[in-house]
This record gives sequence, C-alpha cells and structure tokens, in this order.
Amino acid sequence: MITRLLLLIKSSPGVEWSATNIIGVFGIGLLYDLVIASYFMVPVVLHLWWTNEKMYDRKWKWFTTAIFFIVISILLFTSLVPVDFNKDLRRAVIIYFIIRLLLYSFLAARNPAKRAKWRKSVLLADYFLITYILLFIAISEWFFWDEFSTRFNFIAVDYLVYTNEVLGNIWESYHIVWIVIVVLIVTSVLTVISRVRVTRSPEQRPVFINRTLTAITLLLIPVAGYLLTSSSTRKFSSNEYVNELAGNGLFEFGTAFRNNELDFYKFYQTMPDSAAFKILRAQLESPNSVYTSDDLFNIERQISYREPEKKMNVVLISVESLSADFMKSFGNKENITPILDSLAGEGLFFTNLYASGTRTVRGLEALALSITPTPGQSTVKRPGNENMFSLGSVFRSKGYESEYIYGGYGYFDNMNYFFSNNGYKVVDREAILPKDIHYANIWGVADEDLFTLAISEFDNSYKSRKLFFAQVMTVSNHRPFTYPEGRIDISPSRQERSGAVKYTDYAIGKFLKDASHKPWFSNTIFLIVADHCAGSAGSAELPVTGYHIPLIVYSPGNIQPARINRLTAQIDIAPTILGLLKFNYKSKFFGQDILSLPEGRERAFISTYQGLGYLKNNKLIIQSPVRKIQEWQPDFVTGKAVKTAPTDSLVNQAISFYQCASWLINHKKYSK
Repeated sequence: MITRLLLLIKSSPGVEWSATNIIGVFGIGLLYDLVIASYFMVPVVLHLWWTNEKMYDRKWKWFTTAIFFIVISILLFTSLVPVDFNKDLRRAVIIYFIIRLLLYSFLAARNPAKRAKWRKSVLLADYFLITYILLFIAISEWFFWDEFSTRFNFIAVDYLVYTNEVLGNIWESYHIVWIVIVVLIVTSVLTVISRVRVTRSPEQRPVFINRTLTAITLLLIPVAGYLLTSSSTRKFSSNEYVNELAGNGLFEFGTAFRNNELDFYKFYQTMPDSAAFKILRAQLESPNSVYTSDDLFNIERQISYREPEKKMNVVLISVESLSADFMKSFGNKENITPILDSLAGEGLFFTNLYASGTRTVRGLEALALSITPTPGQSTVKRPGNENMFSLGSVFRSKGYESEYIYGGYGYFDNMNYFFSNNGYKVVDREAILPKDIHYANIWGVADEDLFTLAISEFDNSYKSRKLFFAQVMTVSNHRPFTYPEGRIDISPSRQERSGAVKYTDYAIGKFLKDASHKPWFSNTIFLIVADHCAGSAGSAELPVTGYHIPLIVYSPGNIQPARINRLTAQIDIAPTILGLLKFNYKSKFFGQDILSLPEGRERAFISTYQGLGYLKNNKLIIQSPVRKIQEWQPDFVTGKAVKTAPTDSLVNQAISFYQCASWLINHKKYSK
C-alpha cells in the first residue's frame, strides 16, 4: 500500500484523478497484494504444519528427517523455478534451506529442552528474510518505475534472470551498498518489533490433524489466487498510469516470466501501422515475387523462378555457438576448424552473415520462421506459437518429410512443442538406444551420435521414397566442452572451447564422409550455419562482431564453389534455400533470397532481449525501451561503434520491420 501510494504521488501529473480510479487503484491493488502475500505465506505454513516434537526424539532421526525435508525442498524449488533463472540465486536459496534444516534439526535433537527456542529462532530467520526481500523489492519498484513508469515486466525478468551486463549496470548506476544497509536496518527493526507475534506459534501445540486442516485451508488461498486472478484484472481504466498502479510488481513479474514477451507498442517508438506496413511491403518487393493481395496488412507473396524446381534433399546443420572467428578463413590461427575451412572452398561460402540473437532459441526462430526477432523472449518459448508460417511447412507442402533432429531432450527451451506444432517431426535423444551412445553430457549426446541418428532418419526417408528436409541442431560446442576421447588432438579433459569446436568440426567431417556413401548423398544440399556466436559482449550495445557467423552450402556436383560477400541476415537463409531449389511457393517470410536480391537491398537484424538492431549501409540502428533510437557506425573488425546522427529512412525501415513482425504475431497473422 505504501509503495502504491508513493508511486501514485510520484505519477500525479499523468494520473486521471477520479473517485472510481482511486478506489480501483487501492481496491484492486489490495486483491493483488493479498494474492502475493499468500504466496509468501506458503513456506511458513509448511514449516508449522510439518514440524513436531517426536521427529527428533530418536537417535539420528533428526538427520534423516532433515535430509528428507532438504530433498523435498530442492525438488519443489527446482521444479517450480525455470532452468534459465539466475544460477546464483538458485544456489543461494538451496544453500539457505540446507543450512536452515540441518542446523535446526541438529540443535533440536541435541537440546530437547530448548526446541521451542530453536523453532522460534528459525521462524524469526525466515521472517527476517521474507521481510528483507519484500522491502528490497519495494525499493526496486521505485527505481524501475522511475525509469519505465510501469510495474515489473519482462525487462525486470531480463534484469534478474538472464543478463549479467544489466546487473552490472544497476550496480554502477545506483548506491546499492547503502540501499542494502538501509534495508537491513529497517528489516532488523521490524523483526524486533514483531518478534513476540512471530514466535508465539511454536508455543501452541495443536495435534497433527488440526494442523493439517488449518494448513490446507491456508494453502487453498494461493491456489485460488493463482487460478482466479490475471494481469488483465487491473486494466479497469482508460488511464494507463492508473492500471499500472492497481497492479502488484511481483505479480506482474511472474506474469511476464510466464508470457515471455515485451510489448513493442508500449516500450518502443512506433508509427501508424498502415505506414509501417507500407514501408515493409516496399522493402519485401523483389523481381521474382508478387503480392497475392492488395490488403496493406497482408505480406503474402507468390515467389516464382523461371527455372524448373529441383527435387533435392536438404540438410540444415545448426551448429551450437559457432562464431565466424573460430575459422581460419576469418583469421583464426588455432586450426580448430580444418573441415569447415576445407568445405568453405568447395561450396557457397557466405562471409558476411549475422545471427539474429545471442541464444539458441533466437537462431532456431530465425532459421525456421525467417522473421525478425521481437522484443522479449524468442517465439520458440512463447505461448500461442502454433501453426506459424515456417520453412518446415513449405517443404511439407512440397511433399517432403520435415524433421527437427536434436541431440538433447527436446523439452528444453520448448523445442518439442514449437517444432512439432510448426510443420516438423521432432526426433531427439530419446530416439537413440543407450548402446548407440558413445558419449553424452548434460546437454545431450556427442555430435557424432547425433549425426548417426540423422543418417538413420535419412535412410528411412529414402527407403520410403520420400524427399527429406532436416534441421539438425548440435550440442557439443557448449560448456562443459566435453566429448569422446581419441577423436581430435585436444584432450576433452581440458574442457576448453577450442576442443569442443574442433570436435564438432570433426563430427561434421565424419558425417559428410559417412553420408557420401549413401544413395541419397548426390541429391542432397548440406548447409552448415551457427545458431549464434560463442559470445556477444563488447563495448558497444550491440557489437556486430558478436553476431558474425559462417554459412557454408555444400553439394558436390550441384553447387559451384563461390564466396558470397553480401550482407546477409540469418532470416535470409530459409528463402535462400528455397531459391537454390527454384521453388515456386507462397511466402510470408521477412527474409529474402540473397542470391536474387538486387544490389543495395541487403540488411541484417541483430538483437538482445531489449535492443533491436537494424544493420544496413554500414549503419546500425538500435531501438531500445522507453522509445529510444540511436544510430551507430560500427567497426566490423573491432566491434566498436561511433554514434552518428539518425538517418530518417533507415530509422523508419527499422521501426517498420520490428513493428510489423510484432503486429503479425500478436494478431495471429503469421500463420501458414
């Protein structure tokens, strides 16, 4: 209530003052606050429900009891909190539970006469921690509101969950030490004042059945709150300040975490949708395409080629974290990609290609959907991402078998759901028998085993007289950088990135050698590309060198070797593949066939969760939240950038691409 009141005063110039709005702000706000309070009540209720005196009477029983509760606590925590959550915070919570349970259990067993005292101490510790967290969040909300004029949203999720850079920026921007000290002092005072009320409960000894009935009744409150309230409940007014004030920061944080989206229209500079689509349609025009509708908001085009269609298999290998600068072709001196460097001279070698983002899901999104990245989480992990227009669906419309083949478990990053609902058959680690796995780590099987699985799938398609398209995602070039012994001259025990890169290079070479003996090899196009770079840090907000990736198109006897130096976006790969096959098809892709695109039309898209980059004419337009737009002239060697005056035409193009992508996804119009 205090936070809401202070934010209301702070935002008074923008608030529409009326009795209805004020009642709504505090009335609906109270509802959200009670729901969040019920969530924080859960650990205390569980503590009072499960703990009793008899658990510690027998020798060593305290230890087994403590271990049991530790295991249960860790399982509950790890199952409820997503794997992407900040690892340090996950570790801190688990360590707290372990120390808390072991220490209390030991003291309770050794000093039966003082059990009530120890129980009071544990409850006070929990009370102190919860109070500290709530106070710190309240102060954080003040600073967040000061910058964004909203409750917590996906930006806050980004701050806490994903990026160390943002946390570093917070540390440099605010007096964190003093804030922590003040919060500690206030928390200590509140704990002392409340200690009598907090510690009264251990003095009461209700029987287990009574504790159970009370606990279940109390636990039904957060369940009801979760099921009956949503973020839309607060949107009762036409004044957005009022709607935001009626919300609760923690509730909105949880909603943003589940929805994985940052509203482009709310946080980025926009233009009228009609103007944006007019610019986009002009940018998507090409000599071999014709719009199928005069509807301004419809970007479907008929793509046609004069040459006959080529009925060839396609294997798209998406290599984990393969930065361009790993290759000798781009100046690397370690000789860790001998196979790829050799293949670069035997096929089409794209030297000026840029990844859409910094995580695998962004690469998968770009390769499968050929759409510009949108702010927040990748479409791969968002709800409502079914039946989208995809590369897999185009191949299926041509009678191909479309597959996504992955060496790990496809539930990770929502891959199974996304691909299986967008034109692909998913084949993952579960399809490999244990006896056929040479090596595996937390991410999945070794790349050589992945490629063995892929060849088996291709053989089955060939036996069924089916053409196939497969997107194969490797995993070995990922920490902990381990792989089978005896494959390369770098020992896996060193757990170094260079070894993982060279092993993946070896596995690709082995795969192509094994495939060359197959009857389908001569009628297959192989593409090798990265999902993203190994790192994207730099002095610039979006360093172009952190997005530079290689692409090799290899098909002996079908594709003549050449170097393609034109600026290429990762989203251009899908239509370029279809262009190589001379497919006639209807397209909604934002990417274009780079081999048929007129000179001067090249552009690329690079992004983080918040920063949206548009690269064209050696200029980089960056759109950021709070409707911020900047233009930079990047150095493609060092990654540094010099700020320049914005070019209106480039700014408008950048806005139109990202705005229209958001519009089409939000309105379910990017569908097959």
